[in-house]
Amino acid sequence: MTVRLPATPLMAPLQWPFFDLHHAALRQSLHAWGSQNLQHDANEKDVDDSCRRLVAALGRDGWLAHAVAGPIYGGRHDTIETRSICLIREGLAWHHGLADFAFAMQGLGSGAISLFGSAEQRAMFLPRVASGAAIAAFALSEPQAGSDVAAMQCRARRDGNEYILDGEKTWISNGGIADFYVVFARSDVEASDPGAAVRGAKGISAFIVPASTPGLEIAQRIDVIAPHPLAHLKFNVARIPDRYRIGDEGSGFKIAMATLDVFRTSVAAAALGFAQRALDEAIRWTKERTMFGQTLADFQITQSKLATMATELDAARLLTYRAAWMRDQGQRITQEAAMAKLTATESAQRIIDAAVQLHGGVGVRVGSIVESLYREIRALRIYEGATEVQQLIIARELLKN
Repeated sequence: MTVRLPATPLMAPLQWPFFDLHHAALRQSLHAWGSQNLQHDANEKDVDDSCRRLVAALGRDGWLAHAVAGPIYGGRHDTIETRSICLIREGLAWHHGLADFAFAMQGLGSGAISLFGSAEQRAMFLPRVASGAAIAAFALSEPQAGSDVAAMQCRARRDGNEYILDGEKTWISNGGIADFYVVFARSDVEASDPGAAVRGAKGISAFIVPASTPGLEIAQRIDVIAPHPLAHLKFNVARIPDRYRIGDEGSGFKIAMATLDVFRTSVAAAALGFAQRALDEAIRWTKERTMFGQTLADFQITQSKLATMATELDAARLLTYRAAWMRDQGQRITQEAAMAKLTATESAQRIIDAAVQLHGGVGVRVGSIVESLYREIRALRIYEGATEVQQLIIARELLKN
């Protein structure tokens, strides 16, 4: 069935101080597009093919232009505007979880190139990302280095005008379908140096690795509760021209953190979209479902639950768009982005769980909208820094300041 447009605060006028006039038009256009192009399909089996089709559609109709920087490279703005990214992700998540994933990974996968890439690298990769002709991926996590980036073991050894990559990456979104990967590897030591892991974040560099590179292997596809393309990668003497190194040698940690800072706030926005859809479905269901001679919505306990859901959602939305606005003003938002990501994802988990409960047996039926939302939101509490990591970041910033 075609997804309904929400008659909820999601589509109300943007009256907060965080937005400009063009943001309301952007959001309205996105929802109109989503209602025509995105459908909830409980029988969707081929996730890879669906993701490719969604990337192509998002590129064709101009949405991916917001995910890259520079009009001459296909971008909508000179820099990546965080509020636009967040509004698009919130809207896409309301309509279709995989569409949000496809959009987000195009931005995250090419973000390092937008922020730090050379003119040659930007011209070579960004227009294809913006048009949907190429799928991007961000390869940072490793089997023993997820949130602890400093424990990275993947190596990049200089050999003339090339680098030789050896090691592994895991939990890589778009793994197996990406046309290129932005890979982070330790370039300050030889591969045989056993002391590399204790050297911290210094010495990590970033590289663009085309999927066709000899020595790059998709070792294993990873299945998760929300169907997204994920994979474990292996590099075995994968040779990369030095012109594919992003930024200076040894600046990879800074590049990775700056890229994550741009898109972490948008993870919170995706959680808002999932939560808003769950609230909308709960309102619709409780007004239609009858029990003991009245609708579920007539019960005071239902009204209390709906009120709590709406209040948590609005509080998370305020934190999210505060962080997005601050970044667009050029301010540092490490603490604010962590607060937004933590609050939005944790609140969305509670809101969606409440929506499932209000639906009763229908809520746990495989293929129902609230059941799919329940699976979608669980990953966001871990993705781009688990809740506990966000708490550490917030505490570190408080103690430092």
